[in-house]
Amino acid sequence: MDFNLTEEHQLIRSSVREFCQKYVEPCAEITDSEAKFPADTVKKLAEQDWLGIPYPQEYGGAGADYLSYVIVVEELSRACATTGFTLECHTSLACFPLFKFGTEEQKQKYLTPLCKGEMLGSFALTEPGAGTDAAAATTTAVLDGNQWVLNGSKIFISNAPVAGVIIVFAMTDRSKGTKGISAFIVPAGAPGLVIGKHLNKMGIRGSLTAEVFLKDCRIPKENLLGGEGQGFKIAMMTLDGGRIGIAAQALGISQAALDESISYSKERVQFGKPIATLQAIQWMVANMATEVEASRFLTYHAAWCYDQGLPYSKEAAMAKLFASETAARQTNRAVQIHGGIGFIKGHKVERLYRDAKITEIYEGTSEVMRMVIAGNLLR
Repeated sequence: MDFNLTEEHQLIRSSVREFCQKYVEPCAEITDSEAKFPADTVKKLAEQDWLGIPYPQEYGGAGADYLSYVIVVEELSRACATTGFTLECHTSLACFPLFKFGTEEQKQKYLTPLCKGEMLGSFALTEPGAGTDAAAATTTAVLDGNQWVLNGSKIFISNAPVAGVIIVFAMTDRSKGTKGISAFIVPAGAPGLVIGKHLNKMGIRGSLTAEVFLKDCRIPKENLLGGEGQGFKIAMMTLDGGRIGIAAQALGISQAALDESISYSKERVQFGKPIATLQAIQWMVANMATEVEASRFLTYHAAWCYDQGLPYSKEAAMAKLFASETAARQTNRAVQIHGGIGFIKGHKVERLYRDAKITEIYEGTSEVMRMVIAGNLLR
């Protein structure tokens, strides 16, 4: 077994890290404190061909593998979790279902401009009364001649205020439960599509998250994605891959927490010597480093399974579960190592602490990840 990254992967990491030092880190604090969407940074990501990394060049992508994509998300999140997640949501949740289930016409019309970064994508599954329980969704889609008419509302929809296209899930036959859910491509500006105000979040504050309202929203008949009734399958397959991206985001946050803790412990002097010489600090740092590496191996292994065409649902769930819970522990430890200064707004570890929590929740909570893992093991 070879655990070394290829020269290409190492080059990608160094390129993204240099990009982050130049463009992402300098504005990360403002992105957080002002809940400001990093529009300029996203534009630069598009110029680097990083908004369609794992998709074919024929659709405007970079034609790279999934591990390359994971490394980019990891490094971006290490500098700014908002930026890492904005790219992850776009690439994993909006582009993947179009690539996997879209017709050639749909790919040319929507996937290509998404991969080129000409517009961002969004994914609308969650509703006020339907989170994990997708069958409880109340959004409906009814065919009226050559148009689908959608009615309902979605909540916690990331990228929605800046999206050029949203993948929306709606009931086309409620009597069939999850088998009655279908997926639709809803372009920005569609009649009846209303985007609510940006929700004020605890972490990843610059990532724009809003409610989406569909009031007799009309879209062309050909904007059905996959077959009718295939929506639940599309959503679950999309989330499986997305969870690897969230694991990468959590990994980046954990690595940043470790980096900050090592640096500070060497500089902070107490009792006449750096606190890095104290066993209590040394043991915390040792535990942090070990868990970060374990998160990295799980995340990269899940990406490798994806690239090899192997089953990856369990692996993705394991990676997300461990990496997200690790991020929560690491950022807590980082604040503890920094003491009072780590509790002050404007300090990076305080931001990391808040950013880490959401990785245990979105694209499947830790409890759901345990359900997925157990389901794969006990079936």
